[in-house]
Amino acid sequence: MGVALFTLGGTISMAGHAHGGKAGPVVTRLNGADLTAAVPGLAELGVPLDIHDVDAVPSANLTFTQVLALVESASQAVRAGACGVLVTQGTDTLEETAFLVDLVWPHVEPFVLTGAMRNPTLAGPDGPANVLAAARTAAAPAARGLGALVVFNDEIHAARWVRKTHSTSTATFASPNTGPIGHVIEGDTRILTTPARHQALDPRTEALDDIRVALHTVTLDDDAGTLAAVAEASQGLIIAGFGVGHVPAKLVDFLEVLAERMPVVLTSRTGSGSVLRRTYGAIGSETDLQRRGLINGGLLDPYKARILLRLLLADGADRETITAAFAEHG
Repeated sequence: MGVALFTLGGTISMAGHAHGGKAGPVVTRLNGADLTAAVPGLAELGVPLDIHDVDAVPSANLTFTQVLALVESASQAVRAGACGVLVTQGTDTLEETAFLVDLVWPHVEPFVLTGAMRNPTLAGPDGPANVLAAARTAAAPAARGLGALVVFNDEIHAARWVRKTHSTSTATFASPNTGPIGHVIEGDTRILTTPARHQALDPRTEALDDIRVALHTVTLDDDAGTLAAVAEASQGLIIAGFGVGHVPAKLVDFLEVLAERMPVVLTSRTGSGSVLRRTYGAIGSETDLQRRGLINGGLLDPYKARILLRLLLADGADRETITAAFAEHG
């Protein structure tokens, strides 16, 4: 059995400059065979790679539908005998792709995602090392049952917790609430802690195009007009509130009205930590907002909360089911 490798493009697969010059933007050129040929030590892995070149697009262009189609292709590879899945893609949306995959991945075989911050035209490109570490993890028995994983910089992160934390650093991926769940050390995959797994969702893919979930980040002196414009054409709303889940008092009446007609999920804009449930009681606090019908997002950051809510709405989930799902995943 081998590892099924799916290539989606991104920085890791870029080589050469536009217009053939020595300066200017790089463009996507490498396919899976080119990519793997540039990885020292991959041939000695002892596990064959079954390469599938998918859409070579910047990760900013990926859609839910494309990612779910990739999951189905990966599932077919697993059913055909693959011991794990490896996906290379751009890093811009990698944390979101990983969480989407994690929510729907039903297999014990690991689904590993990686990419690069330095393209192959630069000194010290990190793509080859990331591919090697990710391939080792995808093939490792220790990674079975862990769902979707992000392997970067020899660290193994659970999709549930990982964030992109820096725009250019090769150590950009981190899990602020937990740290990495493992490391690749001297070629060995070492899992240090095992995250809880939840039953995989089975969303109705055909309904996704009809579902809009807006995300509004609360800012100083925010006003309801901006929020209304964001929420106008949506079936759900994620609020990225201050700190532990607070908003300006002048927003609360409008949020209460919105929560009567759509699920409104309260998260924190801080990047780590949880929305609280019962500590503060002022108007616009987490306690007040929950009383007005907002759903507590717990430890989920706004981007992951949006993914979960959109999948649930596409499946026709009612408010009780949505609240229970966020209690489970958040």
